[in-house]
Amino acid sequence: MTNDTNTPVIDRFSFDNGIVKAFLLATIVWGAVALLLGVVIASQLAHWKLNFGISWLTFGRLRPLHTNAAIFAFCGNAIFAGIYHSSQRLLKTRMFSDTLSKIHFWGWQLIIVAAAITLPLGMTSGKEYAELEWPIDILIAVVWLVFAFNYFATIKVRRERHLYVAIWFYIATIVTITILHVVNSLAIPVSLFKSYSLFAGAQDALVQWWYGHNAVAFFLTTPFLGLMYYYLPKAIKQPIYSYRLSIIHFWSLVFIYIWAGPHHLLYSVLPEWAQTVGVVFSITLLAPSWGGMINGLLTMRGAWSRVRKEPILKFFVAALTLYGMATFEGPLLSIKSVNSLAHFTDWIVGHVHSGALGWNGFMIFALLYYTVPKVWKTKLYSDKLATTHFWVATVGIVLYVLSMWASGVTQGLMWQAVEGGRLVYPDFVETVTKIIPLYYVRAFGGLLYFVGYIVMIYNLTKTIISAPKNVEEDIITAPRLDTNTLDAGKESGHRWVEGVASTFTTLVIVAVLAGSVIEILPAITAHTYMKPIPEKTPYSSLELVGRDIYIREGCYNCHSQQVRPLKNEVLRYGTKSVPEEYIYDHPFQWGSKRTGPDVSRVGGKYPDLWHYRHMIDPRSMVPQSIMPSYPWLTKGRVNFAELPKKLKVMRLMGVPYSDDEIKNAAQDARRQAKSIVMTMNLASPPKKLEERDIIALIAYLQKLHLKKDI
Repeated sequence: MTNDTNTPVIDRFSFDNGIVKAFLLATIVWGAVALLLGVVIASQLAHWKLNFGISWLTFGRLRPLHTNAAIFAFCGNAIFAGIYHSSQRLLKTRMFSDTLSKIHFWGWQLIIVAAAITLPLGMTSGKEYAELEWPIDILIAVVWLVFAFNYFATIKVRRERHLYVAIWFYIATIVTITILHVVNSLAIPVSLFKSYSLFAGAQDALVQWWYGHNAVAFFLTTPFLGLMYYYLPKAIKQPIYSYRLSIIHFWSLVFIYIWAGPHHLLYSVLPEWAQTVGVVFSITLLAPSWGGMINGLLTMRGAWSRVRKEPILKFFVAALTLYGMATFEGPLLSIKSVNSLAHFTDWIVGHVHSGALGWNGFMIFALLYYTVPKVWKTKLYSDKLATTHFWVATVGIVLYVLSMWASGVTQGLMWQAVEGGRLVYPDFVETVTKIIPLYYVRAFGGLLYFVGYIVMIYNLTKTIISAPKNVEEDIITAPRLDTNTLDAGKESGHRWVEGVASTFTTLVIVAVLAGSVIEILPAITAHTYMKPIPEKTPYSSLELVGRDIYIREGCYNCHSQQVRPLKNEVLRYGTKSVPEEYIYDHPFQWGSKRTGPDVSRVGGKYPDLWHYRHMIDPRSMVPQSIMPSYPWLTKGRVNFAELPKKLKVMRLMGVPYSDDEIKNAAQDARRQAKSIVMTMNLASPPKKLEERDIIALIAYLQKLHLKKDI
């Protein structure tokens, strides 16, 4: 903007480093929590006694807490720290509202604390990466919209005409996560911390993995690429390698990534065309992903000698390299022949953690080592400690990923081994005991990574303590942007788009929605290929409670409910799955990992007493089992009074419960529970056993079958 004499108006302002410091400190704290939880649950798989027989410390309840802490607490706070720090400098302005920034910070921490309380207590929706219940989902939406408004308002008052490439990725993140969260969180509440997903079965699976895959894309990829585009050139002190490549990289990534979700559902009951779309776009995704990696690594040209001396650059190079490896492995795993071997195995766990620990973790470490000294106006306490952190963490990643690759391939090959029309390893537990040594290696690798993190905490703490006290923020001067020239048309093509934030954001929304609408189309038109069948009846009121308990205990973290049309799976589990058998499942429970066998055909396979003993002490039925014990299930009581409301909610979503079934839900549940207790014929059953959670869970497990082959 100019005055009457055409002289630019010069503004004086300071950046809000307080909000950056707050998010940096939160990143450090929650990172320690997330990584410690990871070490704990890895150790629980290696040695089942580390579940301690305590409900809120079991693997099934801690695993969702670990993933949420790693993604939304550790990575989330780091993303916000980097966005607030870099955007103010790229836009040459203070954030639009300090108050909104503070609301965002404290709101996000409240969400994390709520997750830390509810998930161990079993309050979960049972949807991977989206386990938090409906009140917290609403809080997430509100806090995210506060952040989004503050951010776009800051862009509006910027003093830099063109939006730098990092800003592009931040915009894509904000827009897409809004869409993903709102759609996937659609549910009908039953009580304060219990709800049922609006979608069911194959519909729910498709929507969930449209969300799950793209949460990785737009929460763990695009914002970190934005951070890379800002902080790597700053650290290396030279511009990004190619502006044109960054344009191609951004738009191809944003458009292609959103289509790839169905590759999580290959060989499932999802329509074949939807699976094919997922495969094609997953393989295509390799090009834009590697475009970003190449652009980053080539930015290092002429400065490779510095990598040996500067730990920050070590973290950047390793992060980009592991990003390249993970984004090669993803398309590889989406090829159906490879997926048939790898899916449900530890190979997927290794793939996820090579990206999470390597790409995300190392990028965060580089961000912290660069930003903490900058905003506290001091020098890093020790480069040697930072280098030590790098090597300890790198060894940890290598041990973790290699052990999971070996474990996953071993599992897949043993599951698929068929000779003479028979399974070579018919007993599932054989495939578990073979890989337990590798679980110890994985736990040790995770421990090393955590030890490296503790070294970083010490280093950064000493850095902050050594910072000068009561230092005033620098005063920045910059000419005010003349908003009248933004649409003047003096530029064309992408350069013009970069100067008009509204147009740029609209194009991002169009790119994201194009793939989203087509990908989730089967969820909208599900009635065309899924009809109720006599072989699948709705859950009884007691079975529905048992299903809620199954979800509460996190059983879906270790067991799938999806028999793929593969010879070995049909031989091991029974009839292949069909979409119609899941039409009453709100939410779906197909699972993504088989630490234990598939349970979709377990109903009627064992007597009620077997399930009772198996839940109390798994080793009494399967001596080599690594499954936790669930003694508290004989103490917890079913809330019979709540059953009519649960059935009413289900009927709202299309489950055909009659008025009489709803009215008599409690009585019917008590009658079925007594029947189960009688069939077990226990010599000295616990008092009022028919009211206990374990009986409802048994009822649900015995429901998991089809009356006849379809």
